Amino acid sequence: FDSLPPAHYRETMCTILVWIQQAETKLSMPQVAVAEYEIMEQRLRDLKGLQSSLQEQQKGLNYLSTTMEDMSRKAPAEVSQRYRSEIEVILGRWKKLSAQLVEHCQKLEELITKLQRFQNDTKTLKKWMAEVDVFLKEEWPALGDSEALEKQLEQC
Repeated sequence: FDSLPPAHYRETMCTILVWIQQAETKLSMPQVAVAEYEIMEQRLRDLKGLQSSLQEQQKGLNYLSTTMEDMSRKAPAEVSQRYRSEIEVILGRWKKLSAQLVEHCQKLEELITKLQRFQNDTKTLKKWMAEVDVFLKEEWPALGDSEALEKQLEQC
């Protein structure tokens, strides 16, 4: 009986597996190109929330690992190997999920920064275009007025 997993072990395993499946599903959603800052910010908040949730689930994962080690020491070799294989699959998915979360957050943060820069550049360009439009619609100086022509040339 010492080599059998306690009920809490199985419950924790099920909880972590369900959580991993849900997180993998969220991360596997196709990434669409979004040019709206608010939507991108919301997606980043969602990913950061998922990262926080990942850290909260870490305690359960640690429990599984230590309990599995205790059970494997007491279990026959084939049972021990089954426990190890089971936890290795979970740990592999966990590491992959952690890496994907970090990667998605970094990429989204970079895209948000680029979008902000682009929006700022667009505002500046629109302002400049409006000024140029006003300038182009100004009345041209008379041909004999060299001082006014020089001033306008300088503005150009």
